[in-house]
Amino acid sequence: MNFQPDYRMILDVLANRRPTRLPLYEHIIAPQVMEKILNRKFSDLENGDANDLGLFFENYCHFFKSMTYDTVSYEVTIADRLPGHGAILGGKPGPIQSRSDFQAYPWDRLPELYWAEAQKRFAALEEMMPEGMKAVGGVGNGVFEISEDLVGMEYLAYLQADDPELHAELYTRIGDLMYKLWDRFLKQFGNAYAVCRMGDDLGFKSGFLISPATIRKHIMPQYKRITDLIHSHGKPFLWHSCGCVFGVMDEMIELGIDAKHSNEDQIAPFDRWIDLYGQRIGLLGGIDVNLLCLETPEYIKSRVQADALRFRQKANGFALGSGNSIPNYVPVEGYLAMVEAAQAVRKDRSC
Repeated sequence: MNFQPDYRMILDVLANRRPTRLPLYEHIIAPQVMEKILNRKFSDLENGDANDLGLFFENYCHFFKSMTYDTVSYEVTIADRLPGHGAILGGKPGPIQSRSDFQAYPWDRLPELYWAEAQKRFAALEEMMPEGMKAVGGVGNGVFEISEDLVGMEYLAYLQADDPELHAELYTRIGDLMYKLWDRFLKQFGNAYAVCRMGDDLGFKSGFLISPATIRKHIMPQYKRITDLIHSHGKPFLWHSCGCVFGVMDEMIELGIDAKHSNEDQIAPFDRWIDLYGQRIGLLGGIDVNLLCLETPEYIKSRVQADALRFRQKANGFALGSGNSIPNYVPVEGYLAMVEAAQAVRKDRSC
């Protein structure tokens, strides 16, 4: 393979400059999809010992390089390490439903619980990073997602009505936790990462999951703390949020995001994102997951190639990928057709 990765391509996207060639980007690719393409099993090794982790990241990084990415997407999530975790998945309340719950929650132990797992994973990833590549990601989960896991989405509304002071304190405490984790991450592993990102799904197809007023009052101030910290280490910040979030985009850009990912054709065509924000921030994605799941590889390749050429001509900082992620139900043939389309665009000397 003659492809030579260069993480600076993604840095150009985050700086809203046009890279010399079209970069690929994915928020998440299920390891099971990687296994099918590489024809080797390795996903279970992520939960193993140091040797297992080395083998996991050797295969994981090899996949991104073999698919001609310039960066490796990887994060270790906060929510999975929270005592009482699970409310974010729905169907039950979280461990904090009252002030007594809030006061009894083991906040001081959370960094220890996080780093017990994250330290060895980030270290193994850094050791296995191919030449010319760096990672995108970091400390996974955003402010709202963590509040969902600690309280539960519907129970957050009850908490806000019953005890608004506690509701406000919750978000501040989440921000404190995130700041502490990101601070250590940047000091220890910042060199391995080209771009830091936060995934925090604030919306759905037609609107927000919580009121824009709550987002502005309680969530954005915590975003600002993390974004400023990341920028102070010389790193750009990528914001991933699903849903129809146009109502807060201008404020998010003013807050300091360098780029945005996640889009769905049922919400708006990707051209609208470029028309509204392409002069101000980088934009990543553009290809609806439904297209990859439902159409033939031939149609996907033709459609993606045409769309990618148009997006690249219209936007400054643009990286091609799915509008969300590549979960294990996406057909391998559909995903590979998108990658092949990107490679075809790179060969077009007019682009």
